[in-house]
Amino acid sequence: MRRRPVGGVLPNSTEKNSSKNHNYRLFCLASLSAFFWFLFLYFHFFILSHNRNNNNYDLAQSTKLAPSLPVIHESTPTHVTISNDSQTHSRKIGFRKSNHDRDHKRDHDHDTRIPEKKSFPFERALRTSDNKSDPCGGRYIYVHDLPSQFNEDMLRECKSLSRWTNMCKFTSNAGLGPPLENVEGVFSDQGWYATNQFAVDVIFSNRMKQYECLTQDSSIAAAIFVPFYAGFDIARYLWGYNISMRDAASLELVNWLMKRPEWSIMNGKDHFLVGGRITWDFRRLSEKESDWGNKLLFLPAAKNMSMLVVESSPWNANDFGIPYPTYFHPAKDADVFNWQDRMRQLDRKWLFSFAGAPRPDNPKSIRGQLIDQCRSSRVGKLLECDFGESKCHSPSSIMQMFQSSLFCLQPQGDSYTRRSAFDSMLAGCIPVFFHPGSAYTQYTWHLPKTYTKYSVFIPEDDIRKRNISIEERLSQIPPEQVKIMREEVINLIPRLVYADPRSKLETLKDAFDVSVQAIIDKVTNLRKDIIKGHTNKNFIEENSWKYALLDEGKHEVGPHEWDPFFSKPKDGT
Repeated sequence: MRRRPVGGVLPNSTEKNSSKNHNYRLFCLASLSAFFWFLFLYFHFFILSHNRNNNNYDLAQSTKLAPSLPVIHESTPTHVTISNDSQTHSRKIGFRKSNHDRDHKRDHDHDTRIPEKKSFPFERALRTSDNKSDPCGGRYIYVHDLPSQFNEDMLRECKSLSRWTNMCKFTSNAGLGPPLENVEGVFSDQGWYATNQFAVDVIFSNRMKQYECLTQDSSIAAAIFVPFYAGFDIARYLWGYNISMRDAASLELVNWLMKRPEWSIMNGKDHFLVGGRITWDFRRLSEKESDWGNKLLFLPAAKNMSMLVVESSPWNANDFGIPYPTYFHPAKDADVFNWQDRMRQLDRKWLFSFAGAPRPDNPKSIRGQLIDQCRSSRVGKLLECDFGESKCHSPSSIMQMFQSSLFCLQPQGDSYTRRSAFDSMLAGCIPVFFHPGSAYTQYTWHLPKTYTKYSVFIPEDDIRKRNISIEERLSQIPPEQVKIMREEVINLIPRLVYADPRSKLETLKDAFDVSVQAIIDKVTNLRKDIIKGHTNKNFIEENSWKYALLDEGKHEVGPHEWDPFFSKPKDGT
């Protein structure tokens, strides 16, 4: 009997089993390796390929549905940090996002997008005022270089400027006229000229030539001046000419202006010009040959511009009243100061005075009653201005009477206003007005809006219907109050006169300076309103006279005590 080996396994059997197990392990490893490569290739070629196709499809669909969203190309991933509900996390740009993420980003972009600021061509001009080192910042004026037919040619043909007067002598000395001799000692030694009341066109233009802030660059201009002699132009054709002749130069002017690049910036709303006559000379109401004047101020282009006239319309917004020229044109500050001191020291023996002629053909005129009261009063002085030779045509006689009077009566003339009002204030005489259109609604740039500070107002009906005593009314004003009012009038003198265009006042602002600054302020405020999108939709042009009386910052008007005075348009003839 054979003995079994320990373990019960025969040596030959063990070697057989060991060889068999080794082959089995190799088979399992090969199978696992094949299965792994199968899964790898399956995932790579099927799963990833399927996902890539889906991504491309989603991107195409997203582009079609939302073309405003940016198409992000896959490249080197970039990490950005996005805050969401106080949690911060990183997100890779370039990978597909869920619909919720895309919608959230779209809403977020919409909420935080800064609206594009609209720019305006006049903003550079506004910015000049920010330069504190530039004394002209915000004050530059650009002057159009007009063809000579609109200005200088008229002066060369000065004999044709008036049917009744040879204007050649009045256009001399830069528009001031011939010097006045001071034989009677009424004037000061220098600065006095026989100035025509309708000579503002040329005086203003010559003052502009020596304005300290002129520029050749219209893009920095606070306003643009048009040196057209509008008053001289219409004066040539007021009598005996058809409307085509009267309108010709005005039409040619606006056609010329509208072709200029400067015009297109604001369609002329930054342009201004001067017409040294009353507004009615430029406001013909129809195409009838018998109607008065031309239609300059009714032209669409002219309605955008600002026109400075010696009498404006209370019902229109494109003209502004500036003072009539007086006989005094100082060359330096000292001329003004010396004259003011002299007016303070005068002995005024007349309580009131009046220089003028009656208007018998006008039943509404109160001049006849004023003349009667002057004649019958022991404290009233009258300078009658009949046709022909008269002391009213003598500057010396007029100024002498005003200098000897406490109050000077200033009723309406052929229109609302009179040059005499400015001559009297130049003499330190307190004006007495009978219609608000004679000064209060006219010269709001140059005169205080509180009219009681420098003048007395007696409504026309108090004279016409009630025949009140002017002497009694003026005598009721206390002497101390009269002194205060006279001082106010004397202090106003610098801004009521036009300085000599051939020189320059050192510190004082004359009528020209006040007018130019008012235009600059008007254009500047308009530009700021345009930028802010502000419009006054409630503006009523027929109430223009009311807006001129509003305080700074006010825009709304309502019923006014002077409504009866402006209830119907005044006949401009």
